[in-house]
Formats: sequence, structure tokens, C-alpha cells
Amino acid sequence: PVFETGGATVVLEESDLPFEEDILRNPYHVKSWTRYVLHKTNNKAQKQVINLIYERALKELPGSYKLWYNYLKLRRLQIKGKVIPDPEFEDVNNAFERSLVFMHKMPRIWLEYAQFLMDQCKVTRTRHTFDRALRSLAITQHDRIWPLYLKFVRRHDLPETGMRVYRRYLKLFPENAEEFVDYLKKINRLDEAALKMAEILNTEKFTSKHGKSHHQLWMELCELMCKNPDQVKGLKVEAIIRCGLERFHNEAGSLWCALAEYQTRSGHFEKARDVYEEAVNTVMTARDFGQVFDAFAQFEETMIEGKFEMNAELGEDDEDQVDLDIRLRRLEELMDRRPLLLNSVLLRQNPHNVHEWLKRVDLFKGKPREVINTFAEAVRTVDPKQATGKPHILWVNFAKFYEENKQLNEARSIFKLAVAVPLRHVDDLATVWCEYGEMELRHENYDQARLVMRESTAMPKERAAYHDQSALVQHRVFRSLKLWSMHADLEESLGTFHTTKAVYNRILDLGIASPQTVINFGLFLEENNYFEEAFKAYERGVALFKWPNVYDIWNTYLTKFIERYGGRKLERARDLFEQCFESCPDKFAKNLYLLYAKLEEQHGLARHAMAVYDRATKAVLPEERFEMFCIYIQRASDIFGVTHTREIHENAIEALPDDGARKMCLKYAELERKLGEIDRSRALFMHGSQLADPRAHSSFWKAWQDFEVAHGNEDTYRELLRIKRSVQAQYNTAVFGGLAKDMD
Repeated sequence: PVFETGGATVVLEESDLPFEEDILRNPYHVKSWTRYVLHKTNNKAQKQVINLIYERALKELPGSYKLWYNYLKLRRLQIKGKVIPDPEFEDVNNAFERSLVFMHKMPRIWLEYAQFLMDQCKVTRTRHTFDRALRSLAITQHDRIWPLYLKFVRRHDLPETGMRVYRRYLKLFPENAEEFVDYLKKINRLDEAALKMAEILNTEKFTSKHGKSHHQLWMELCELMCKNPDQVKGLKVEAIIRCGLERFHNEAGSLWCALAEYQTRSGHFEKARDVYEEAVNTVMTARDFGQVFDAFAQFEETMIEGKFEMNAELGEDDEDQVDLDIRLRRLEELMDRRPLLLNSVLLRQNPHNVHEWLKRVDLFKGKPREVINTFAEAVRTVDPKQATGKPHILWVNFAKFYEENKQLNEARSIFKLAVAVPLRHVDDLATVWCEYGEMELRHENYDQARLVMRESTAMPKERAAYHDQSALVQHRVFRSLKLWSMHADLEESLGTFHTTKAVYNRILDLGIASPQTVINFGLFLEENNYFEEAFKAYERGVALFKWPNVYDIWNTYLTKFIERYGGRKLERARDLFEQCFESCPDKFAKNLYLLYAKLEEQHGLARHAMAVYDRATKAVLPEERFEMFCIYIQRASDIFGVTHTREIHENAIEALPDDGARKMCLKYAELERKLGEIDRSRALFMHGSQLADPRAHSSFWKAWQDFEVAHGNEDTYRELLRIKRSVQAQYNTAVFGGLAKDMD
């Protein structure tokens, strides 16, 4: 059958009749039409036939998205592979236009149409289509259109159009401003890009989608402006960079270099040089200084190379030579200034750094005026409470500088100012006073030196304890032993006996003396034949200190007393020793007991000496007792004879630990052997054998074997072997028992 439908002829096949009947019964049922299309597609019908079915369907159902979408998709597939000028492309465009009459609220149709037009390279028509889509669709659906629209803009070299499109886009999506900046950089609209970046930075709530911090955006803006000064005209570059310097202190070096580079690229070379000079005199860290200084030096070298090239091309006259010499001299001066500039940076970083001030003085060596100005600035700037290092060294070196230049009055003035400074530690102020006195001594002003030390140790109106940190050091320095020691040395060398004695007595009265000070006082009095005064000084020292600090005083006191009086004041000497031994620790007892015993031997009674030795064996350290017993035995033998030492040997064997007792048994056995007491000697070996492990103390058993070989017989030797086995078994049992206990 043949039908006329809408002016077109449709030839129906036998298999089409059920579908035709279905659509006649249900002309508004989409599934009926889609089944009919699927049937014709499966039967590989001509495209005109399928298109005609879609047209018939859309005539009945013009608002069906499904039909329009499938129809347009089919029409695009039908022209795939054909050249763009083919009339069928326009037919498809018209089909899209017809669909949009009903489907203008469907973003998918708009996107397909726009993509189809983009493929045809119809720029203006595509743009108009995008604009129509944005006008037709709800604003909530615009986010589906914009990505393709921006892709279209970026594809074509239409800078003005692209900028307008992006501006519209940013009104809806301001958070994507970085994308616009990248586009502007791509099309070389750098002024516009810089303005947009400045706008971004001025928006406090802006958050980079690329994860860039505010600081990174700042640096990108600075780099853009500085590298393209001829294109970026809409911003005040220098003001922006200086604002960055105030905000981003950790990037000061980079920002200064960027500002100088901007001036250089702008052709303002003198301004660039001024920027570098300002930078090296204001940066706060060594890292920033190194960055700026290297850039500055490279700038000067580049200027010199440029001048050389210009002279080579255009020829050289006298004026050019002078200019070149000036540039070379400028570079040399810059390199010479580097240590001083770096020192200035470190002092700006910490103006209370004493070490850096001293280095600065060394840098000005040979320039007296600069040295004086530096010292003056240093002592004026450094706060002793915040100082790194010892601030008093600045004052001392300042005075020494004047002294080296033979200006003693100025040096004295500096010292007088220094001693009034509220330094942190008392010892620092004491050092200043001592340096003041030593300067006077170096110039042989002995009376002046003594006056200085008297002034330094004078009692202030307001007094405080030495360690009272809340009080000024000037109120505490009178308790400084360092000052008093120098004062005492000066008086001892240059003063009289009475002035020296007064100084030492004052030290003792203040309670600041050291054991050495007491000893020095005693020796001074002894040299001047004031022996009893010296002993009184020692007594005061003993009262001041406790053990172990008092040991040296007691040792000197007792030695000097014995040297002076010998046995004439024996009871007094004994009282002194007894007083010393009342609280004497074991560590220091040995030498003092030996001194006491020697006194008794030479000037007292022998039995008293033996009693002292006996006490000594109990008072010394455990590791010194064996040696003390040996000395005791030797002295008893020398005084009373060998036989008198038997009791001492027995006491030693009983009192000493195993190791000492074993050695004492050997000594005692040897003594008895020499006296012919073989049985007593053998008994001592037997007693000592219980303390001697045969494996560890073979020397003991060797000595016993030699003794038996020389003085024994077969029975005694057999007894030795029996005892040796017994002792060895005893030690083995002890070892195995300990191991078993550990295993348990």
C-alpha cells in the first residue's frame, strides 16, 4: 500500500501494517512510535523512511524529549564523515532549531547543538547559540553550559570576545577567577591579568581552587608586574611591592629583587641601584641579604658588560672611559662593603649581640673615628639585660682603644661610665673594675690603682646580698671576691702591712673568703713574723668553712703550727688535731693522722703515737686500711721491736676484708718464719688459706708450698694438699650453689 502523509509518499510493507495500526490507535503513545522506528532500523530501512517516521511522530508529539533527542542523535550519525559544506548539515541545524521551539528548557539539547555548531566551525552562530541557551535556561542549569562555552572561547583566538565571556562567567562563579587570569596570560593581556589578580588579593574571602596561599598569589602578581613593566600600566607596582614587604617579612629578599628588576626592565637603572642600596640596608636576615647582594652584584656586572659592548660597537671616548671606571669602582666598593653590610644585617636582627658589635669594630680597624663611633653606638644600644654575650667587654675594649692611643683621661672616663652601667652579673662589673685597676698598673700609676680598688670595694649606701637578682649590681659588687683578691694583691705588693691586714680582715668579716684567701692571709702574716695572728686567721677560716673545703686550711694550719712550735705547745697541738678529727671525713683522714703521729713520735710519747696509728686504721677509707696497717706495723717495729707487732698483725687480720687479711697473713707468716716460729707461721698459712681460692690466688698457695718445702715434712705437705682440696671444694660448692639459686 502507498499512503500520502504530509506531502510525502510512504510505501508500506506487509510487516509495517501492525505498527501502522498501532499508531493509528495510539497516535500519542511514545512507545508505539519508538517500536515502529526500531522495527524499521532492524529491517535496515532507508534513512529517509526512518526520518519520515520521526517527523510523523514529532508532529503528533512535539513535546517529547525522548523523540527529539533520539531523532537529533540519528540525524547527526547520518551525516558523520561528510564534508561541512554539505547541505545536510544545514538540515540538521534546522532540525535542532525546530526542536528548541519545544525543548528550549532542556540543557542537553542546547549542549548537543552547540557542540555540533562548534564542529562546523560556525563561530558567531555558536556564540549566539550559547547566549540563547543561557537566556533560556534557569540559572541553576547554567553550570552545565559554561564549561563548553569556555572551551569554545579558548579554542578560538578572539581575545575581546573571550574577555567579555569570562567576565559574564565570573559574575556567576567568582571563585574561578584564577582561570580567567590564566586565560588573560595566555592571550597576552597582562595588564588585565594584573588588575584581576589585584582584585583577587583584595577579596579577603577568596579561596584558591588550586590550593595557593595568599602569599603565593602575592608573589605571582609581583613576578607578573616586574617581568612585564611595559605592559602592566594599570597598577602602582612599587607601592604594591612595598606593601608586600611590610606584610611578608620572610620573602623580603625576593620582593626587593623583584622591585629592582622592575626598575631595571623599565630602563630606570639609577632607581634600580637605589632600590638595591635600600634593600641591603634594610633586610633583616642573612638569607635575604645574600639573595639581594648577589642580585646587586650581578646587576653591576651586567651594567659593566653592557657598557663594554656599547663601547665596542660605537667606539670609546674619554667620557665613556670615565663612566666605565666609575662603574668598576662601584662594583669593587660594593664587594669591599659586603662584610660590613652583613654585619649590619645581623645587628638589625639582634641589636644586643655583643659579638657582632666587636666584629664591626674589627671591620673598622685602622679608622679611629669609625671605631669610636661604633663603640659609642654599641654601648648606647646594647641593653645588658637582653644582651647576647658579655656587654661589659664592649666597655673594656672601648677604654683599651683609648689606652692604646695614649689617651688615658678618655679611657678613665669610659671606665667611670662603665662602672655605673646596670650590668646583668656582679662578676661582669667586678671585671670592669679590675680592668680599670690593671690599666693604671700598666702605666705605673700605682697610687691611682689602689684608689680605684678602694673605690670598687667601698661599702655602698644601699646594700644587698650577692645573689639578690632584684638589686643592682652596684649594690652587690662590694661582696665580690674577685675585687677583694685584687685589692689584697695590690696592698700586699704596694701598700703597708696594716692596710693589707685590714683588707684581709674585711674579706673575712664579709664572709666571702675562699680557703685559698685564708691560706694567703696566714702566709702573709707569717712572712711578717706575726705567727699568732696567722694562727688566728686560720682559726677564722676553719670556722667559716666545712669539710671538704676546710681540708687545705687544716692541713696548712697544723703543718705551720708544728713547724713553729714543735713540741713546745704539744697539748695545744693535740687539741687542734682532736678538733680537726671531730668531723673529718674518711677521705681526708690519712694524711692528717700521719701528721699527728709524726708529731707524737718526734715530740711526744711513743705509746701516744701508736694510739694515733691505731685510731688511723679505723678512721681511714676501707681501701686505705691495709696501707695504714702496714705503716702502723713498720713504725711499731722501728720503735718497739718486731715482737711488738704481733698484736697489730692479729688486729689487722681480724679488721681487714678478705683480700687485705690474706695479704696480712702472708706478711705475718713471713715475719714468724724469720723469727724461727715455724709452727706459728704454718698456723697463719692455715688461717689465711680459708680466704684464698686456689684458682684465683695461686700466689698464696705457692708461698705456702715453698714454705713447706723449706721447713716442713711429708706429713705437713700432705696436710697442705688436703686443706687445698678442701678449700677448693668449698669454693666450688659456693659457686654451684649460687648458680642453682639463680636458675631457680
